[in-house]
Amino acid sequence: MEITIRRATAADVDPIVAMLADDPLGAAREKPGDPAYLTAFEVIDADPHQFLAVAVAGEEVVGTLQLTFTSGLSRLGMTRATVEAVRVRSDQRGGGLGERLLRWALNEARARGCGMVQLTTDASRTDAHRFYERLGFTASHVGMKLTL
Repeated sequence: MEITIRRATAADVDPIVAMLADDPLGAAREKPGDPAYLTAFEVIDADPHQFLAVAVAGEEVVGTLQLTFTSGLSRLGMTRATVEAVRVRSDQRGGGLGERLLRWALNEARARGCGMVQLTTDASRTDAHRFYERLGFTASHVGMKLTL
């Protein structure tokens, strides 16, 4: 089946949230149907430094990721792309869709003049670590978070 990668619309929010909730970590933190997701989508969609992407097969959303473009002064003013919330619908996993999404993201980052793409992944997601390493990412930094 042909896959198209495009900017998400408000109609895509429910299927995106369903994918975010469809694993042990997401099941504990996501609340499908909550109106907060549409509010967050509106903020993301209005920001030119954000790109919420969906992979679509036919009429169905089967994958997603979010790209954030950050300008900075370090590294001679390099712009970075940060990849977040990569998900492939459970019935589509193992067929190369995740790799296709990531390669699309890398090309989009290059097209926007980014000199680096970075991401974080939960320490418990060892399969994801292998996936990202296979695509050339290196575990070069220690990520830290503080819940507010």
